[in-house]
Amino acid sequence: MVEVKQLVADINQGNIKPIYFLMGEEAYYIDKISEYIEDNILTEDEKGFNQTVVYGRDVSIDEIIGQAKQFPMMAEKTVVIVKEAQDLSRTIENLVSYVEKPLESTVLVICYKYKTLDKRKKLIKAISQKGVVFESKKLYDNQVGDWITGVLKGKKYHIEPKATQMLVEFLGTDLSKISNELDKLMLILPKETIITAKHIEDNIGISKDYNVFELRKAIGKKEILKCNQIINYFAENPKSNPLVMTISLINSYFTQLLMYHGLKDKSKASVARALRVNPYFVDDYVVAAKNYPMRKVSQIISFLREADVKSKGVGANMSDKDLLKELLFKILH
Repeated sequence: MVEVKQLVADINQGNIKPIYFLMGEEAYYIDKISEYIEDNILTEDEKGFNQTVVYGRDVSIDEIIGQAKQFPMMAEKTVVIVKEAQDLSRTIENLVSYVEKPLESTVLVICYKYKTLDKRKKLIKAISQKGVVFESKKLYDNQVGDWITGVLKGKKYHIEPKATQMLVEFLGTDLSKISNELDKLMLILPKETIITAKHIEDNIGISKDYNVFELRKAIGKKEILKCNQIINYFAENPKSNPLVMTISLINSYFTQLLMYHGLKDKSKASVARALRVNPYFVDDYVVAAKNYPMRKVSQIISFLREADVKSKGVGANMSDKDLLKELLFKILH
């Protein structure tokens, strides 16, 4: 986030580089930076003759260089944006000849998504000297909640920890998907709203009572009736609650519980740091640790590994509902 803000600030101050190579597994920031350049370097009147957007699958490196070498018409800059440039991976190194002597009046933006180039490559070294190499890295699961909070805070919204957890568990680490859902919420909710689990349920369609977060909590408390209610809901809505993902998230919960048992300092702040969770959720782990001693947790993790293999069709001929019921029986007893 800091690097993105600095890059945008430099552009606003007129410190515009001739080449921006945007690469990495997280497409969200690549899209945001390229969109910002597309929208802000040229005026609407200048864009007609001086801004070109092409896609990697449709052009060659030679054609891109040809576009980049054109001088602007009635403007200070020419902007050339190459989207989906990863489709040019076999020939991308051929850009070196242009990068070493770029046209200063051109802003060439290369959007190289879902992968990276070795920074020891001649192309990356050349771009680093003349322009900007930006690597957009995937966030870890435990970082996405803070990202959501930060994005909303910047737009004068707030969010409850449970609502954040619901978004992360339902949408994963795909920042573009999460951003789209946040945009929907911000369209209908006034600024300074504290976004709750109810808002998420009403406007995004994630059940606040029947989701993996609530299932893990019910397992931790050994609430057998609630566990069965949730897995019955999952069975009726399999697309929203795939078994493989459910098992994975339960596994991460018990892995954290195993870590909790190994902590010497079990103060709320220390547990939150070690488990990388919001302090709001620490009490749930305290309760679960009383219900599941370390030996039982180790046994449960082995049950989860076995269930994961079965969920992928190995050594079992059971429905997803029956597999989940079997797993929960082993966990709860």
